[in-house]
Amino acid sequence: MLMFKIYEPIDRAALSLILLLSLAIGLLVIAGNRSLLKVRDFSWKNQQVGARDTAFILTFSRPMDRGSVEANLRIEPALPGKISWSGRRLVYTLTAPPQYDRTYKIELQKAREKLGFDKQGSAIEPFVSQFRTPDRAFVYTGTAAAEKGRLILYNLTRKQKIILTPQNLVVKHFRIYPTGDRILFSASEWSNYKPGLFEQSLYTVTTGRNPNSTQKPGTIRQILGNQDYENLKFDLSPDGKAIAVQRANRNNPQDIGLWVLRSDVESTPQQLLSRPAGEFTIAPDSATLANPQAEGIAILSLTPNVKPLDFIPSFRRVFSFSPDGKESAMLKYNSDFTQSIFLVTNQGLQKELINTAGEFIACQFDPSNPQLYCLLTRRKPGQEFSEKLTLESVDLKTFQVKPLLVLPNQVETKMSLSPDGLELLFDRVVAKKTEPVKGDLRTDGGSAIEQSSLMLFSLKKTPKSNGYSSPQPLPLQGFRPQWLP
Repeated sequence: MLMFKIYEPIDRAALSLILLLSLAIGLLVIAGNRSLLKVRDFSWKNQQVGARDTAFILTFSRPMDRGSVEANLRIEPALPGKISWSGRRLVYTLTAPPQYDRTYKIELQKAREKLGFDKQGSAIEPFVSQFRTPDRAFVYTGTAAAEKGRLILYNLTRKQKIILTPQNLVVKHFRIYPTGDRILFSASEWSNYKPGLFEQSLYTVTTGRNPNSTQKPGTIRQILGNQDYENLKFDLSPDGKAIAVQRANRNNPQDIGLWVLRSDVESTPQQLLSRPAGEFTIAPDSATLANPQAEGIAILSLTPNVKPLDFIPSFRRVFSFSPDGKESAMLKYNSDFTQSIFLVTNQGLQKELINTAGEFIACQFDPSNPQLYCLLTRRKPGQEFSEKLTLESVDLKTFQVKPLLVLPNQVETKMSLSPDGLELLFDRVVAKKTEPVKGDLRTDGGSAIEQSSLMLFSLKKTPKSNGYSSPQPLPLQGFRPQWLP
């Protein structure tokens, strides 16, 4: 009692509090951490994810024995990926896009917490969750009477068709935004749809694809009019924030150039290039553009008044970029009148992949495998002026070329690879033998379309023959199909 007399009342209260806290800490140390060991958060819980979603995160309530987690993590159906750690967070990075039209189940049991001195920690509370991928769906331009020239969304999973654009507009070209919720397209009134007349404006239309939005499909908004300039060709950046447009001044035919329009804000077009552009393509970084010229490919910044960033000589066109942007498939015209596709990397490597005496129609990188698919024509043996249209694949590890399919040699066939790399869409356009007249839909080359249908080709080998099944005709009349992401 004498000791306490030398302290003031506030000092005695502080000492008492310190003793109580020390006792509580001691009890916690003796008893151990009794909070429940569990998965605190799963970033894809009950979410819809697509090809652009490349990683999910599991966050644990306490430090984990990482080996036990990795050994017991289950995903069904299988989803290839790599695991990395950051503290209590597990990051699962996909090495291939998820299959569409699937519900994935993720499960973790028997994993244990991390304890020192080789002690075995307590087991985790069993964890089960799920996520799903979008329905398989694509967009095309209709050719049937009431659908002619209109953008149509077809849900392949539900066998459901939705007409997106009105009957008075005829769609020329379109690009799909990265989330699939909107489509950028050029279109003109039917009264202005004539050969040599470029009266199209740029519009967006909603698809209803976003599961978190209540916006209905078919809502149209004009992005760029055509009062002073004719809008010729355009491309949409992979991030959906920039539009490159080739435009021609109505009052000065010599004023043809490339312009950029930022689509995420209300803005006016800014000129990038004061001369005609080739078959330009915006790169996966959404900051640069590949513009073919007579001597090669110029790499331009999408920021105005910036000098060209690079020049790749001898090539005439960029057909496709790999998903990560590190590789591209470029077209080269050879001195022997053949054409070749080269693999060109950002490290300067140039490797010839495939050659033909015919011509290349399209090439696309497989998003799930190191593979390139090319649509091309080859001359028939012994028939100098007769060609066949073929689909061929190139293994980008072994560089082996494999013919997959021979197609009817139709006019200007278009090809689209699904975002999970499992299916290809083709159109089969039959052109009229007469010149186009008012009311005719036309191909890019100006031919009048007699009829056009769509075909679906599975890239999954059949178990019995270890080969590919025949293309499946779809009950749709249209052309220019593109998969929704």
